[in-house]
Amino acid sequence: MQEKEIRQSIDEVRSGRLPRRDFIQQMVSVGLTAPMASMLLMHAGVAQAQAPASQAYKPTKRGGGGALKVLWWQGATLLQPHFANGTKDQEGSRIFYESLAVWDNEGNLVPILAAEIPTRENGGVAADGKSVTWKLKRNVTWHDGKPFTADDCVFTWEYAKDPATAAVTSAVYKDVVVTKVDSHTIKVTFAKATPFWATSFVAAEGMILPKHVFSAFTGAKSREAPANLKPVGTGPYEFVDFKPGDMVRGKLYTGYHMPNKPYFDTIEMKGGGDATSAARAVLQTGEYDYAWNLQVEDEVLKRMEDGGKGVAKIIPCGDIEFLQLNMTDPWTEVDGERASIKSKHFAFSDPAVRQAMALLMDRQSIQQFIYGRTGIATPNFLNAPSKYKSPNMKMEFNIDKANALLETAGWKKGSDGIREKGGKKMKFVYQTSVNGIRQKEQAVVKQAAQKAGVDLELKSVTASVFFSSDVANPDTYGKFWADIQMYTTTQTQPDPERFMNQYVKDEISSKANKWQGRNICRWHSDEYDKTYNAAEGEIDPVKRAALFIKCNDLVCGDHAVIPLILRPRVRGQGNKLVTWLSGWDLDFAQLQNWYRET
Repeated sequence: MQEKEIRQSIDEVRSGRLPRRDFIQQMVSVGLTAPMASMLLMHAGVAQAQAPASQAYKPTKRGGGGALKVLWWQGATLLQPHFANGTKDQEGSRIFYESLAVWDNEGNLVPILAAEIPTRENGGVAADGKSVTWKLKRNVTWHDGKPFTADDCVFTWEYAKDPATAAVTSAVYKDVVVTKVDSHTIKVTFAKATPFWATSFVAAEGMILPKHVFSAFTGAKSREAPANLKPVGTGPYEFVDFKPGDMVRGKLYTGYHMPNKPYFDTIEMKGGGDATSAARAVLQTGEYDYAWNLQVEDEVLKRMEDGGKGVAKIIPCGDIEFLQLNMTDPWTEVDGERASIKSKHFAFSDPAVRQAMALLMDRQSIQQFIYGRTGIATPNFLNAPSKYKSPNMKMEFNIDKANALLETAGWKKGSDGIREKGGKKMKFVYQTSVNGIRQKEQAVVKQAAQKAGVDLELKSVTASVFFSSDVANPDTYGKFWADIQMYTTTQTQPDPERFMNQYVKDEISSKANKWQGRNICRWHSDEYDKTYNAAEGEIDPVKRAALFIKCNDLVCGDHAVIPLILRPRVRGQGNKLVTWLSGWDLDFAQLQNWYRET
């Protein structure tokens, strides 16, 4: 089937003339998998309709479901959402804490602690785009029985925006003002018109803390709070036990504010191991009910599914597996800091070298032979929703062209075949987390690089270390004390504002912000900052989309980062487990709705 025919079929689905299931069958008949066909529709802006969560929930009483056993092969290291440096800690925290609203897979807000979603029609969203008013659900209690009120929201804002707290969510809260209207109403005011206002108190970064528990531990004392490891939330489960990096245990909260929820009596979130063993424990042996982030070769997943205990669930999203090239010198200290913004990388400060590195990425082979139905090759960092996907970036794998670029830039091959210039050899440390797929990706890149005279030392760091916020550990991805690194960054909102602030200058990761800044490759551009700042306040959706496309083109076109694979979220799920998953939020965003069919 030609591209023109595929586009015609997509248009027919959009218009309602062709049922979605028939389109997927068409694509399967020409060699695509069903999940990849769904991804095509998503990129074309054709969303799959879902019933509201309230209609999908079947159990008619609270509890009685026994134990829910889930595997996160990167074990949670803390249970404080505003210190959560990575998905593992956000998910562990989400068992206990809640936000005002979460995202469903359509990109719609679903109220959790909010009484309703603010709109222009109900008066919640100001016409000038400078404020939003949230009405809070009443009769909600914290796990210790104290009432949830507007004071808790105001406190969470004050806590997260305080520079001394060094919260990873500070960017979400530092430029807004939150005021208490009454005991169950708050108003969030923005400094300028804000088209995407659903950031504060929403989704992964919006989890609300109890004022009465944390008020004695603010600012410089924030890391001392016992509740960082023993949470007191409003969620469907209350805290039982926590062994960092290993196990989180919770039990049904009998006072939970949603009727007949949750279904399960207990939850066990087991950490450690690897993606392959996690997949086996759900799909093949049925020892666990659910497994997170199955970054496992597709052929391996298919063989495990033959065991009949579970299936791989593939959820379209905007998550991207990519390479970062360090713009700074990770090996030399400047003013007592490695990879200081005051330094320059000896090779990657040269645009020609960065372009050559991009030409050495065989994305199509990585998709075809490693990811299969679980990944799509892409030249874009920003891929979803479809209106934000740039048509300007192109994929090109060309070793000859890379060689020519490096030669012209003065990098000559020595007797050992490795290029050098000014006494510096093209020897780079290329790090990522320990993961079977990632080590194979590294091998593909290394093989191509060798043919261009670039020597890559492959380094694999245990995932629990690589993705941790341990300020004493030199191997965390936030420090990026290597030349090249690779991982997946998740897009947690159906809007690119938060996702694309990873390249603004104010977010550069450094010793001063305890390496919590989101700009980890330390690339910056005045034009990017100007474009991003304009997008933040642009009310016109078409103009706003164009600005974010330009942001994508600036960072990708300068090859500061090299996108590889658009990764739909792959999860393992027991055959009888019913989940409510979204490509725009945490797996546990609607944990209260999970149940097991009998």
